Amino acid sequence: MSGQPERDGGTTGRFADYGRPRRIDGGLRARSTRGAIGQSWWSRRFLEVLESFALGTRLTRGRSYARAGQVVRLDIAPGEVSAAVQGSRARPYEVSIALPPFPAALWARVETELAAQAFFSARLLAGDLPPELEELFAAVGAPLFPADVAELRQWCSCPDFAVPCKHLAATFYLLAEAFDADPFQLLHWRGRGRAELLDRLRVLRAAGPVGDRPAAPGSVPSATTDRGESRAGRDTVDAPPVGAARALAGLPTAPLAEAVDRFWLPPVPLPDRPPSLPTGPDLLLRQLGAPAPAIGGPGLVERLRRAYRLLGR
Repeated sequence: MSGQPERDGGTTGRFADYGRPRRIDGGLRARSTRGAIGQSWWSRRFLEVLESFALGTRLTRGRSYARAGQVVRLDIAPGEVSAAVQGSRARPYEVSIALPPFPAALWARVETELAAQAFFSARLLAGDLPPELEELFAAVGAPLFPADVAELRQWCSCPDFAVPCKHLAATFYLLAEAFDADPFQLLHWRGRGRAELLDRLRVLRAAGPVGDRPAAPGSVPSATTDRGESRAGRDTVDAPPVGAARALAGLPTAPLAEAVDRFWLPPVPLPDRPPSLPTGPDLLLRQLGAPAPAIGGPGLVERLRRAYRLLGR
């Protein structure tokens, strides 16, 4: 149930009598004017998952609302998306879509796994979510997308008993486009904002693996006083190098003529290609894309993906 029935005796059979929605200026209008909504893999996957919950036909009820700019406000916070959607009444309806955020301990596991592979850190720092990210999150027990419709708490103040109603459906579409514009909004919904996540990755990447931070030969101590003591304390003089200094620690210090055979070699081994996670059994589905609506549409893709994963076990 998306909302409460009318206090004036209205019922679900009379919802059509409310008339067309009130047109407003300045609403949030979907960028997509025709066809499917969602351009990135993560926004398309989000809508595919919703459609796999048998919400496909109900979702389409809100597509025209999303494209007409009926959504007045959309706010994404950890665990909850709230919105205001203008319907046929003077006052917009309040909408809420809740999804439990990951606890701090689970996010710590995710961040450790992300920092362990330079590929993920580089892509995230560049503002991109690689497709392999979904598999990494699932592997540590933190699936990016809900596995069941029961994980979503959908609520709307309108009197329509259908879930999702037009107002919830319009919010879902605008939410998918918000993920298109900023992929970190999806992670923010699951409990970790962009700045906090990237700061954590920088710290973990700089620290490096335990026991793998040798001190650079001839390292320069921090600023000293006239008595030769470190201002930050004597323990900081021999601090191990981090970042680029760590990578350059193994370079030869002898004259170039004595080390010419090593001069053109990289200070650290370089991979042939960026590392990635092992590909799951649903690779072909990701490459082919969604089938035509006549043979099942995006909902069929999600059902096949689950079947392939079960068979792969």
